[in-house]
Amino acid sequence: MFNRFISGAGAITAGLALSLGPRYVFRLCSPAPDGGWMICHWTGQAEIGAGLLLALLGVLMLMFSSKQTRLGLSAAAFFTALLALLLPVLIGGCPMETMACRRVVFPALTVISVLTLTGFAFNSFYLLGGRGRKEVVDG
Repeated sequence: MFNRFISGAGAITAGLALSLGPRYVFRLCSPAPDGGWMICHWTGQAEIGAGLLLALLGVLMLMFSSKQTRLGLSAAAFFTALLALLLPVLIGGCPMETMACRRVVFPALTVISVLTLTGFAFNSFYLLGGRGRKEVVDG
């Protein structure tokens, strides 16, 4: 029960940080002078999707008590955090190193993603460790 609560709450928290952070907390670059969006805007949009998926996985972790199901959800959270870590590399950001996306947003997203990756790697190994033991079945 404790593992289910911690992993679910952690995924929800990390997911909300990834999805709301670039827009409301860390603040990506404003639109270009011609009214178009900078490339970091699209990275932020993709991070919103990855963050919402991670938060949804956290809700599902709270709902299911089966170790096998939680292991699958934990692995999905790990790979979602990996995607969130790679999005700034895959999509990119502004070319100048002094822009807000490169100075603040991308490092913050990297820290959140790496912490989430580490947490769900440990959670997956923890859940795998209990699979070899005989489980008591209520009858």
